[in-house]
Amino acid sequence: MRRETMTPRERWLAVLSRQQPDRVPMGYRATREATRKLMGYLGCNDGQALYERLHIDRVVSLSPRYVGPPIPRDRDVFGCGYEDVDYGTGVYRECVSHPLSEYETVEQIERSYTWPSPDWYDYSGVAAQLEGNEAYPIRGGGSEPFATYKYLRGDEQAFIDLVENPDIVHYCLDKLFDLCYENTRRIYEQARGQVMITYVAEDLGSQEALMYSPGQIREFLLPRMKRMIDLAHQAGAFVFHHSDGGVREFLPDMIEAGIDVLDPVQWRCRGMERKGLKRDFGDRLIFHGAVDNQYTLAFGSEEEVRQEVIDNIRILGAGGGYIIGPCHNIQPISSPENIVAMYETGYEHGWM
Repeated sequence: MRRETMTPRERWLAVLSRQQPDRVPMGYRATREATRKLMGYLGCNDGQALYERLHIDRVVSLSPRYVGPPIPRDRDVFGCGYEDVDYGTGVYRECVSHPLSEYETVEQIERSYTWPSPDWYDYSGVAAQLEGNEAYPIRGGGSEPFATYKYLRGDEQAFIDLVENPDIVHYCLDKLFDLCYENTRRIYEQARGQVMITYVAEDLGSQEALMYSPGQIREFLLPRMKRMIDLAHQAGAFVFHHSDGGVREFLPDMIEAGIDVLDPVQWRCRGMERKGLKRDFGDRLIFHGAVDNQYTLAFGSEEEVRQEVIDNIRILGAGGGYIIGPCHNIQPISSPENIVAMYETGYEHGWM
């Protein structure tokens, strides 16, 4: 019987450093409802028992404590309003009001809106979050500001702004990226070199293609993302670039900017075929995720799940450079049997 010779941290670090692990690491992400359903099926009393049962190499996330002005229950720190939306098998908290939606100029925003400050957070407890987690990969800091911008302005207006109000986009993204940068810097400072993973995220792709023109990404996002990437690398962290959808067209630019890992590899999207990604970018990118939950985990058979995991290891893991996981949060519609099949197959076939 094979025996593990690495901790989860060592295993992730080996893959990220392009060295050989004892086996392919496996990550996890799911909605609360899906996790509860899976724990009940397996008879696990807590998350740690679940991870151990399925051989998941869990990631520990660091975060500061909010100490700023009181926030109403239905709001976030930016003043965006939320409602719980029931989709039948679970609930998502959806943004329904947008505090900057009515403004027409930068000057109006400057006069009327208060931006959150990194001083609204207490970072002194970050170091304590590392205690007892020395064996696990550590995630901290990161950014996804255009997602926040869409909440502030509303989705439709945010995309209109890229064409009609570029000055508002630049002004707001500077504020949002500055907050992310300082938040990340302070987490790094408190973590004292222990952060391994930082997400510099932005959902750039749809099912068919990019949601933005390459010119818009290069003007509004890439220079600011590059600043975050450089900060992460200076702290010794690996940069995970999370972007759903078909983003192949822009991968060369992101690689040039310095990303280390592509997440989540939605290979059913146009242009994201696994063999092509591995052939063209496998020497410069690590791949994270790639077990499809638009069809396979949600509606496929256990055999289809097993075959997909085997294919992912064979294609994306050829010569190293792959971390197994779902390509998005596992939803409650995915059967526990399919989820177990994913991890059991990864454990069985992932040995080096």
